Amino acid sequence: MSDAGRTPATGGVRTVRIAEDRDGQRLDNFLLGYLKGAPRSLVYKIVRSGQVRVNGGRVRADRRLEGGDEVRIPPVRIEDPAAKGSPSPGLLEAMAASIVFEDARLLAINKPSGIASHGGSGISFGVIETLRALRPNQELELVHRLDRDTSGLMVVAKKRSALSELQALMREDAGAGLRKRYLALLLGRMPDGVMSVDAPLHVGLRQGGERHVQVDPAGKPSLSHFRVLERRGGQSYCEVRIETGRTHQIRVHARHIGHAVAGDDKYGDAEANRRLRERIGLRRLFLHATSLEFALDGGRAPYVLTAPLAPDLVEALDRLA
Repeated sequence: MSDAGRTPATGGVRTVRIAEDRDGQRLDNFLLGYLKGAPRSLVYKIVRSGQVRVNGGRVRADRRLEGGDEVRIPPVRIEDPAAKGSPSPGLLEAMAASIVFEDARLLAINKPSGIASHGGSGISFGVIETLRALRPNQELELVHRLDRDTSGLMVVAKKRSALSELQALMREDAGAGLRKRYLALLLGRMPDGVMSVDAPLHVGLRQGGERHVQVDPAGKPSLSHFRVLERRGGQSYCEVRIETGRTHQIRVHARHIGHAVAGDDKYGDAEANRRLRERIGLRRLFLHATSLEFALDGGRAPYVLTAPLAPDLVEALDRLA
């Protein structure tokens, strides 16, 4: 059957033929959209166990699909979305207030720290579920994701054509068609100028399915550029440009060069984080996606989207002076 109907496969095995407009979409993202309400952990589990097949063969979750591929999807039990209720009024209000740009094709938000990109792993409502609750009559799909603890710019597609074109830009030249810029506070004194980190990253899974990333020659090519904007209180406030969009890329590259991101409880320095928490009230990761530049319509429609630094990070930075 075609994926046009997109009815969740709950009662039995289904074989879904991938439509041409989904060409290039990752398998995990396709399944998350097809199996509405399925936790991300469940999607990865059925792929890893071989229950999901593409053209009869086992595949990885990051497999890029092609138009005409046939995807075998096993029966899965998905909680009725109505049973989860709806996002809280506070979350709905925060998400509505976070919108920084919108046109006929795209919607961009300044995501608050602490909100996941999507539900799953004990989280009922992430960015996409909350936006869909706000706009129940619109087709909304995540273009990319941010870590739960990272704040800043996230882009959501309102049209399938825009999603497909942006996904193509992310695939080409390791995502060079999307120019991403972040702001981060790094521990210690970074040297002047631009420090480029060209270090391959490998994503591993710890017990319980938690992702852990490390520099590994067998990993995927990853390139980040760190530039000090100013030094405050012995720390370095930096602009970070990334030419690839790997999981936890900035955080792992920052640790790799000996200047972990302040407030990073996964890859950072616990003692330094404690001191910053007591000194400037920094209680979360100081990493903010501040801008994204790209062009649609074959380069004829340029976009420059920005999201101002989150207020709690501005206050923490001011206390460092």
